[in-house]
Amino acid sequence: MKGTLMVQGTASSVGKSILCAAFCRILKQDGLSAVPFKSQNMALNSFVTADGFEMGRAQVAQAEAAGIAPKVEMNPVLLKPTSDQGSQVIVMGRPVGNMAAMDYLQWKEKLLPVIDKAFETLSSNHDVVIIEGAGSPAEINLRENDLVNMGLACRLNAPVLLAGDIDRGGVFASIYGTVALLEQRERGLLKGVIINKFRGDLKVLEPGLRQLEQLINKPVLGVIPYMSLNLDDEDSVTDRFNNRSDDRALKVQVILLPRISNFTDFNPLELHDDVNLTYIREPQELNSPDLLIIPGSKNTIEDLLHLQKRGWENVLKNYVGRGGLLLGICGGFQMLGQRILDPRGVESTSPEVKGFNFLSMETVMAAEKSTRQVEAFWRYRDNGLFSAMGKEERLVGYEIHMGITDYREVNHPIYVSTTGQWEGAVNEKGNVFGTYLHGLFDSFSWTNNLLNSLRRRKGLPSKSSISAKTYQEYKENEYNRLADTVRENLDMDQVYKIIKQGG
Repeated sequence: MKGTLMVQGTASSVGKSILCAAFCRILKQDGLSAVPFKSQNMALNSFVTADGFEMGRAQVAQAEAAGIAPKVEMNPVLLKPTSDQGSQVIVMGRPVGNMAAMDYLQWKEKLLPVIDKAFETLSSNHDVVIIEGAGSPAEINLRENDLVNMGLACRLNAPVLLAGDIDRGGVFASIYGTVALLEQRERGLLKGVIINKFRGDLKVLEPGLRQLEQLINKPVLGVIPYMSLNLDDEDSVTDRFNNRSDDRALKVQVILLPRISNFTDFNPLELHDDVNLTYIREPQELNSPDLLIIPGSKNTIEDLLHLQKRGWENVLKNYVGRGGLLLGICGGFQMLGQRILDPRGVESTSPEVKGFNFLSMETVMAAEKSTRQVEAFWRYRDNGLFSAMGKEERLVGYEIHMGITDYREVNHPIYVSTTGQWEGAVNEKGNVFGTYLHGLFDSFSWTNNLLNSLRRRKGLPSKSSISAKTYQEYKENEYNRLADTVRENLDMDQVYKIIKQGG
């Protein structure tokens, strides 16, 4: 079988990414070679491929579900918001500059040949291309030169399934309104509807489903129940930020920066049943956590200034002074130094900003972005929190950052085997440390040793690691569970007919 299948949604965060991952895994289970494709993605959660190209995290998850390595062709255009009205534009894994929204709308038509070539490469090497839309196809103000929804579907003659999120309410109105705003050619490509994130008795919903089918003259192919999955989020439209503190033994708090990026770094912490992971915005929300994290940022300087204006500086000093464990990753790591310099105006109009001064280092923002996969080893051991670490805990992750850091004479906890260099920094007391390495907590042995140190610190017994050996192994089980649920609740025979028949 050769073909395409496109999943669009009535809005952002209705479950398009997860449904595409489900289709990728189902096709893989059925012996077909599936490949994900999203022509244009807007997200701050990104990933670095083996050859050093940057792409959206959602397509990485879908590639994992398909059982193939992520390639930048799966997401040829990535927009990383830098402000409310502008984004860094990344084309085929490389930044081409920052653009205001109106400038990009006028420029994006030039990307059509890039998108076409990327799609053709994937289509020629795989059986089925699973295409994800973005936002909603009913955004009629963006119809002209559309690269990612019905404009792309028409260009590729791709059959479309429309997903709606019933958990947020208004699903019938959103589906009906979306279909009503489509043009005739676009309605012809729409082959069916999926109701997603359902909680309750399906019999109660049935009358509405039948009436909806009559109104839009399209079949409802299935109703997918709400699932609690620990898989990577595409962007900051996530329920994770709403998690509240509970009475679990260990507390981990992450400062929710205005331009937070790659918060998927912390998803593995949610797998430990005695860890409560919460995201906080204001200093008064700090609740004596066992671990406090400053995450990555798309605009480190502006987010640092934001934290300083909010009064975080003294709060952090008091927390660290009391022996609290503070971790900075990527942009958060840069903030822990003495200062950040931006003489070229890469991120900000501020040429120099003071850091939190926990680590004797400074960072200069560079025009060239560093993107690479990393294999490294944690070699820092002390008489405190890191004393239980193995002699060489293996770490695998990736780097995405603009700055070049002068480490001076700080202690380095990480040895990077791919470059033969030392990386990261840790203070003399061993309770403030940072790294450029994304994916730190994916290394289950390292994470479990750290958590056990925190448990012992509180007089709690150590615990063994979760059953999976790696985060990837855990996610494999999640993809299978997702696929089984979607297969059980969706008319897959009809979906296969739609793929075979095309647009």
